[in-house]
Amino acid sequence: MIKVGIHGSTGRVGKLLIENLKNDKNAKITTLHAIEEFDFTVNKDILITNDVKTLLESVDIVIDFTLPKGTETLLENAIKESPKPLVIGTTGLTPHQKNLILEASKYMPILYATNMSLGVAVLNKLTSLASKILDDFDIEIVEQHHRYKKDAPSGTALTLAEFAANARGLDLDKVRVSGRDGEIGARSKDEIAVMALRGGDIVGRHTVGFYNDGEYIELNHTATSRDTFAKGAIKAAKWLINQPNGLYKITDCLGI
Repeated sequence: MIKVGIHGSTGRVGKLLIENLKNDKNAKITTLHAIEEFDFTVNKDILITNDVKTLLESVDIVIDFTLPKGTETLLENAIKESPKPLVIGTTGLTPHQKNLILEASKYMPILYATNMSLGVAVLNKLTSLASKILDDFDIEIVEQHHRYKKDAPSGTALTLAEFAANARGLDLDKVRVSGRDGEIGARSKDEIAVMALRGGDIVGRHTVGFYNDGEYIELNHTATSRDTFAKGAIKAAKWLINQPNGLYKITDCLGI
């Protein structure tokens, strides 16, 4: 039985991870890391702690859905104190925090994904394929999320943009546009737009559009429940536990 620790256990996805692992035959939650008080009932056999070191030492693997600073603290402690397999789904990470993931992966297996769903993993692949084949088409990406999401554009949208840019041999940092206003001039050929919409309770919707004169194609993914992220993270954890040190993507876990 795999002993799972949740970092970010009082968050939206954290709660779903707890629920999904209640009756799992191969994995169980043994430790929850929490800073805020729980507004739901937790099994008395589960250790609750606000100490990251205790979390790492008491589990076989950690699933992390927190804020960027929380992920940074987890990585620092894992490197210094207790390397453990980590499944990281936190978005909005800084370049430093992403480099920290890369450094930590030398000491432990890490799966980092901006989106844990199977559908988005397939969308990444389709985006890469379409971007390469439709090399004269303009690429515009639009993402929609609930009013409470703090980072923009979403990590998923940026990952989609990376797949699109890499397929064309472009540096995303040089061609990405995430806002237009005023007299900005005509759209450049290599430009990849990534736009964010916020409102209501939208779980997540991503559209990758390829536009040309006389025709266009749009690839869409809509998440109707955060449960898909929780289930994907658990699947990833069961896979990652048997992998050697290194940095992995959700596509590695799914074999696509």
